[in-house]
Formats: sequence, structure tokens, C-alpha cells
Amino acid sequence: MKWVDLRSDTVTQPTPAMRQAGLSAAVGDDVMGDDPSVNALQDRVARELGFESALYVPSGTQSNLLALMGHCERGDEYLVGMDAHTYKYEGGGAAVLGSIQPQPIVHAADGTLPIEALDAAVKPLGDPHFARTRLLALENTWHGRPLPLDYLAQAGAFARERGLAFHLDGARLYNAAVACGVPAAQIAGHFDSVSVCLSKGLGAPVGSVLAGSRALVDKARRWRKVLGGGWRQAGMMAAMAHHALDHHVARLADDHRRAGDLADALRSLGLAVDGAFTNILFVTVPDGRQAELAKALEARGVRISAGRGARVRLVTHLDIDDAGLERAITGFREFFA
Repeated sequence: MKWVDLRSDTVTQPTPAMRQAGLSAAVGDDVMGDDPSVNALQDRVARELGFESALYVPSGTQSNLLALMGHCERGDEYLVGMDAHTYKYEGGGAAVLGSIQPQPIVHAADGTLPIEALDAAVKPLGDPHFARTRLLALENTWHGRPLPLDYLAQAGAFARERGLAFHLDGARLYNAAVACGVPAAQIAGHFDSVSVCLSKGLGAPVGSVLAGSRALVDKARRWRKVLGGGWRQAGMMAAMAHHALDHHVARLADDHRRAGDLADALRSLGLAVDGAFTNILFVTVPDGRQAELAKALEARGVRISAGRGARVRLVTHLDIDDAGLERAITGFREFFA
């Protein structure tokens, strides 16, 4: 029985056509700059998002870290959301490896970082008591919620006014673009750099791309090598990422629809549900029954992440079709009957 895996959109398997694209890819040594498939992917992402240059890297964590280390120096700080991935879920890499201090800001309910809170967090120029505020980093989507387009313009204007660089952790940038009905470049255009993940909803097996100015990407390329991220014949993976960009962007709307259908079904059971703005929703499982629920669903071939707390995250993706979604809904209904 095929698993219906709602743990994350990182669990997607390459499609047969994607695998064939990888097998037939032209390859070279990427560290030496002569892998044609990697170069084509980098050029494409830079062009389509409106940047001078781009760099293909093994993971979104590394892509964000390279951006932070490219924008900041030792003793600098970046403003970041309290629950942002770059701050909370990337091993403290900016502090550990970049000597960059995070200044966390509490998110508003819609995932934005209030401008007044950002303004209050910027440190006085020239005062040696403080780390130097150099960068503002946002995440889009945030817990599956696209950031409002007008807020991105406001935050960009604030960053420019305060002399800050502006970075986007766009791990699910294309989900945000599809949900907002705009090209990804319209969102990316507010930022000095953007990290976009290819191995989540787009379904490529591995990799992210960091896009920005030529100077930033040149700096990031050096840090990638220092961090052990230089790779050789990566063109096979780059070709699969190309296939994902060609075929799997518009279909993200299907994942969003299925997340909405799942949210509606869970609400009909009397459960508290947050989200389903894109492909992510959160359901509150009462009475500490998460482990029991996970076991019951697993018997039906459905996987969920039942971790700490009553709030369980569920994520739809290209490996979950309508039949699989109905199997998951039936499992929830039987458990809570």
C-alpha cells in the first residue's frame, strides 16, 4: 500500500519523468564551474526571479546561511522572526558558523514582523555596546501563510530607509506566488536575496537556489566551498530541478485545494484547525492523543508527525492524490467517531 505521508512536503519522490530528466542530463564539475545543467538552472532562477546571479546548493539551510554570511560580518546582527526557520530550525548556524547575532522579533498573527517592532530593534549606529544591525530576514510562506504583498513593500521600504539588506527565506516561495496569484518574481523583487527550495512542493529530490547580486553570489560560492557544500556532477539533480520548475509550479494549486478539503473535513469533526492558506494546516488533537492517533492512522497507511504539544502539522504535496486524501480523512473520522 502506498503511504499517504502528511508529515511534510519534503518527503516527495521524484516522478518517473523527473528521474529520466536526471539520467539524460549533461554534467560536469560544478566546483570548477563547468556543469552545464547546474549553470543553466542557476541562470534560469536568477533570470526568472529578477536577479543578477544565483547559486545551486545542497539544502535550504545552507542557502539561508550563505545569504546571512554574505550580507553580514562577524559581530553583525540580523532581525528575524521568533519562529522563523533561519532562527529556530537551522541549528543556530548564523551564530555558530558566521558569528552573526540573531535579534528575534515576535510574529504578528499573519506572520508579519511589525514595522514598529523592527524599528525599535535596530541598534544605534556607532555605539560599540551593540552588534551592528545589518539585515532583515523574512520567511514566505510562514506556517503555510503567504505574507501580504503590501507588507512586503512596507518591509522593503523600511529596510532601505534603515540601510539594511533584505533577505527572503522563500523555501515555499512558489506556494506563496500561486496562492497570491502573482509571478514569483513579483514577490522576490522586494528583496536583495532570495533562497528558494526545490525539494519541497516542487518535488525535486534535493537542493535550493540562492539568488542575489553577482557580488553576493560570488561571496556565497566561496562560503559554500568552505562549508563543504561544493559538489561535482550535480547536473543530474539540477536537471530534475529544471523539470520541477517546468511541470510542478502551477499544480501547487492542487495541493492547496486538498489542504482546504482536509481542513474542512477535520473541522466537521469538531476539531480546531488553523491554516490551509496553502498546503499546510495545523489541527489541535485533544487529550494528549497524538501518539494514539498516529498509530491508528499508520494502520491505514497514513503518516503524520505527532510530536510535542497538541498541535499537529499536516502538509499536502504532489504524492497525495484525491484517493489518498480521502483515505486520510476516513482515518481521522474513524478515530474521532
